[in-house]
Amino acid sequence: MTATNSDSDRELKITRVFDAPRQLVFDVWTDPSHLSRWWGPTGCTAPSVTLDAQPGGAWRACILNPAVDEFWSRSEYQEIDPPERLTFTFAWEMGDELSPQTLVTVTFADLDGKTEMIFHQSGFADSADRDRHLEGWHATFIDLDAYVNEISTSTVA
Repeated sequence: MTATNSDSDRELKITRVFDAPRQLVFDVWTDPSHLSRWWGPTGCTAPSVTLDAQPGGAWRACILNPAVDEFWSRSEYQEIDPPERLTFTFAWEMGDELSPQTLVTVTFADLDGKTEMIFHQSGFADSADRDRHLEGWHATFIDLDAYVNEISTSTVA
């Protein structure tokens, strides 16, 4: 996995290769039964995930960190181009308010049966906000990798 911060303090990019087919990696991003299995940093669970995977469709998820609290996020899909690209807004719910909204674009490229995922998030308030998200996404993508390996292996067997 590689991560880079662009020239801007307001965006990040993470590239990761998964040993799983592109369609499967795309599907685990757009199916709530899959998303609930890997969403959130290691040690957290996602007890509630609802989504409407179409442009203009919304999704909402709860990340439960047993040592701290639960954290809710919400998004709206801007673009869905299976199995190549997802674009959605992202905001944390903070009581009755939302955090500043960011824009996430995830692209999926086929690499002879493996998938290169490029994750790009922009619109952070500053580098500290970006870095907090970078840390969370790294941990989340470790769980994503384990999950796609688990289901990729089980569908082949």
